Amino acid sequence: MLLGKNSTPSKQILINALTKEVRIALLEEGQLTEFYVERKEKRGIVGNIYKGKVSKIVPAVQAGFVDIGLSKKAFLYVKEAISFQFEDEEFDVEGEELELPPVEEVLSEGQELLVQVIKEPIGTKGPRVTTNITIPGHYLVLLPTINKVGLSRRITNEEERERLRKIAHGIKPPEYGIIVRTAAEGATEEELKRDLNYLLKVWEGLREKAEKRPPPSLLYQDLEIVPKTLRDLLTEDVSEVIIDSPAEYERALSFAKAFIPKLAGRIKLYKGEIPLFEKFHVEDAIEKALSRKVYLPGGGYIVIDETEALVSIDVNSGKFKKSNSIEETALEINLKAAKEIARQLRLRDIGGIIVIDFIDLKKPENKELLLETLARELSKDRARTKIVSMSDLGLVEMTRKRVKKSLGKTLTMTCPYCEGRGRVKSLETVAFEVEREILRVLKTSFKNTRTIRVYVNPMVHDKLKNEEQEVLGRISELYGIEIKVVPVEHYHIEKYQISRS
Repeated sequence: MLLGKNSTPSKQILINALTKEVRIALLEEGQLTEFYVERKEKRGIVGNIYKGKVSKIVPAVQAGFVDIGLSKKAFLYVKEAISFQFEDEEFDVEGEELELPPVEEVLSEGQELLVQVIKEPIGTKGPRVTTNITIPGHYLVLLPTINKVGLSRRITNEEERERLRKIAHGIKPPEYGIIVRTAAEGATEEELKRDLNYLLKVWEGLREKAEKRPPPSLLYQDLEIVPKTLRDLLTEDVSEVIIDSPAEYERALSFAKAFIPKLAGRIKLYKGEIPLFEKFHVEDAIEKALSRKVYLPGGGYIVIDETEALVSIDVNSGKFKKSNSIEETALEINLKAAKEIARQLRLRDIGGIIVIDFIDLKKPENKELLLETLARELSKDRARTKIVSMSDLGLVEMTRKRVKKSLGKTLTMTCPYCEGRGRVKSLETVAFEVEREILRVLKTSFKNTRTIRVYVNPMVHDKLKNEEQEVLGRISELYGIEIKVVPVEHYHIEKYQISRS
């Protein structure tokens, strides 16, 4: 059942899986806050576990390169080869960090070891790995190599934290570690035990593979995006998961019944004629997330620019209605900007060093209020963030953990028209948009049509006629129509038009 205007839940998960591009939107109070994309030929590798071999030691940076069977060697820092550096978004782990010895005492060329990818390859850099393996479940994360107990920072009730901590210490196997995830809040000891037993079986199976296979070998691949989303995001405060693909809905329901049975009833199949993301205004939100400029309520705006070294965010007053004084106006705009910046960082999945140029404030108490507001909004982020400082000019330096490419770099490519000075949507993104638009018009305005023509840029034409021919063929068969894709030389790469023949 879909919700009306006045009954928007605190959280909803929308899954658009009608093409080979699966898109997932997390809505909080009806507003898009997180967005994920996975293309079936280009699955991410974060979370994957490999048996690798050290190919080179680099004492200058206290790290080594590990061959895990990919085109680029993985990068392993010494701190991630010996001590527990749990840098995930939401956990406190008990225990002291060890002093770091020289990398030559920890790694040697030709050494075989198990590693897990913690950062995707970005640009010219290969993936980053760790030897501190973590295997996530719905309620727990198993630490096969570290004897520690951790607890999600997002569980704030002290009584509940103490209850879960006692259960964790009680069920933890000797020599293993576990981390209690946010989803465990309110869960029973039996539910946690069941999750732990599953994770232990996964680990035992992985160890058996490691003993039999030579390096480099893939031993464990993390879940595809839909079950991974259910595992990581489906908690009590999510009122519903809406999926528009019947096949993906059945798979998601089976997964939830097996691993999260008490929440399986919240998974629903969307049957509306209006496309799911259009119904919930997600398409518009994605377009805005690809724009440099984001408007604030009242007339101000922020400008977001990603560079190789850092991300700069500029706050501007624009046509903002002025308050009684310049200081009050600046504070009001900055507070609105702080909330929007925190949301945009989550939505765009921007990581690394971030510099925010707020409008100048004179009063120390106003600067303090601004930083408190920014910190409070950033606390909603599952990724680790840290505010470093605020200069006299109003520049705020902060960091956000970078795990993979940002949304902009995922959905766009270097522009062939401006030779890298800007970005346009990639061929895959435009091709998938065309497929979704074909489905939309066939369900709505083009009912009972025998033939349609799709006019596109020649590069998009080649993409649709080659790699996407199977999808177009299935649509043709399903609706009993002929789809003619026509290249148009002068069309911009993002332009397309669909008409009846």
